[in-house]
Amino acid sequence: MIANRVPGLPAARTRTKNAVPIVPQETLMTLSVAQAHALLTAPGAPFEMAAMEIAGVPLRVWKNAPPSLRAVLENSRSFGEAPFIVYEDERLSFADHYRRVCALARHLVEDFGIVKGDRVAIALRNYPEWSIAFWAATAIGAVAVPLNAWMAAAELDYCLTDSGACILVLDSERLDRLRDALPRLSALRATILVRAADPPPSGLHAFAALTGDAPAHTPQALPPAVIAPEDDATIFYTSGTTGKPKGALGTHRNICTNLPSLMLSQARAKLLRGEALPGPNDPPPHRAYLLSVPFFHVTGCHSILLSMIGLGGKLVLMHKWDPLRAMELIERERVTTFGGVPSMAWQVVEHPDFARFDLSSIESIGYGGAPAASELVQRLHQGFPVAAASNGYGLTETSSVVTQNVAEDYLRKPDSAGPAVPICDLRVVDGEGSDVAPGEIGELWVRGPNVVKGYWNRPDATQESFGGGWFKTGDLVRMDDEGFVYILDRAKDMLIRGGENIYCVEVEDALYSHPAIMDAAVIGIPHRILGEEVGAVVQVKPGASVSAEELKRHVAARLAAFKVPVRIELRTEPLPRNANGKILKRELRALVA
Repeated sequence: MIANRVPGLPAARTRTKNAVPIVPQETLMTLSVAQAHALLTAPGAPFEMAAMEIAGVPLRVWKNAPPSLRAVLENSRSFGEAPFIVYEDERLSFADHYRRVCALARHLVEDFGIVKGDRVAIALRNYPEWSIAFWAATAIGAVAVPLNAWMAAAELDYCLTDSGACILVLDSERLDRLRDALPRLSALRATILVRAADPPPSGLHAFAALTGDAPAHTPQALPPAVIAPEDDATIFYTSGTTGKPKGALGTHRNICTNLPSLMLSQARAKLLRGEALPGPNDPPPHRAYLLSVPFFHVTGCHSILLSMIGLGGKLVLMHKWDPLRAMELIERERVTTFGGVPSMAWQVVEHPDFARFDLSSIESIGYGGAPAASELVQRLHQGFPVAAASNGYGLTETSSVVTQNVAEDYLRKPDSAGPAVPICDLRVVDGEGSDVAPGEIGELWVRGPNVVKGYWNRPDATQESFGGGWFKTGDLVRMDDEGFVYILDRAKDMLIRGGENIYCVEVEDALYSHPAIMDAAVIGIPHRILGEEVGAVVQVKPGASVSAEELKRHVAARLAAFKVPVRIELRTEPLPRNANGKILKRELRALVA
């Protein structure tokens, strides 16, 4: 099945000041998602598309997307003294952020000889300095290499060596892990320590000394650089369940594509409910985002950091995720959006102190990165009745956004990740690479200007995953006749019990539907005759009580008998997850086995 072939539309009667066609109210209420997309992407509309061939692949691109990250950064100057980043009691305005980025960029060029294409690695937690380092590197044409701060020393060492990083920006925790490895990283020209003691350890440069050496009133400018949309911008290393991590090589177009894609999904929701879209002369809305995921994940960087600096929003950082602290910050900073992965939304709405805080500023709740139970959207609608919940699908290799399910569409189809954004084409294929019919299960393939070039230094893996112009995700999905995607499982995680396919998500959904369950993970238990059987580990909500036998009966009432877990481990602590929010099923398999 191929998605994103747009049908015809009713003729527009007039045009608004921002060129969005107006159709009768009764037509708006009956528009399909595909028709809404066609209205929003029509010639002259705010999300107009253009046809383009990139690396021999015919694609659609956003006509008005920023051409580069440097252009996004330069535009951020227009927001002046408005708050950009809040971390604990620290506040950084857009103007001060730009000044510090310029200062660091000059040092990278003038002191360390960084030129276009050189790699600048960033290995630290979500400090304000992360953003400064990222924009300083990409604005001069260098390639930012965000490293997973949870990695062990050997993994960090591998990624630094593989990328050939010339500069390493890190914090004291990462320094402790890498201290023995640093002397043999011959490509490194400088190591810059964030929040260093004064003076910094021998051989290291203090980040503050490179960014705070000019008075706040001094005019700043970036070093000159010419950057094209197809130039390399980022290398994000995938977590990889087997073998070494692979570095996904992304371009400026790849990441900048997210800005219109995210805005379009919100505009689509307004259009489908008959609301007017904001015009160019309307005051910008108040935006404040509580960041609960790492910057080194594409959601944190490509979607949230990019959209906040691009739209003038306030980004509220957390030292570490904690639902109680999250509610405190929402109330204090009048946060309008929070999210992360589904388990974080569950932890907030189910927290015993939920009613104690004024969370009325919340307008939207977005999450992705892991399957979400259909019950979650209803629970969020109860807890935040005026907020629009959203879910989505994307990967490191697709530079974040591929599909978005927003507002009323999400309430209508809560178990879906939504339809593709209009610049993405999707295929659902069988084992022979042939398209399957709507509703049938197959592997999801993606094509679009957000799909990365390939894997750094891995031509074999690049050909395997990106050959033919489509990225083969390895995710098993089905797609309905409206183009809404339903994520079922990773192909390698699907259970096969006695020849019967079992998709973990459907069993997890059945467990989630029990009122006592906060989180759930389904894994295979080896079986001598059947191959494997169904096992599960669940987190029980605070104050709730349930037995494994009761949960088995609950699942048996909803699914076929062979899908009912033969063993269920109950726990009160959160399930183990990696930094990207994905459950570490390998750890759980060992526990259940």
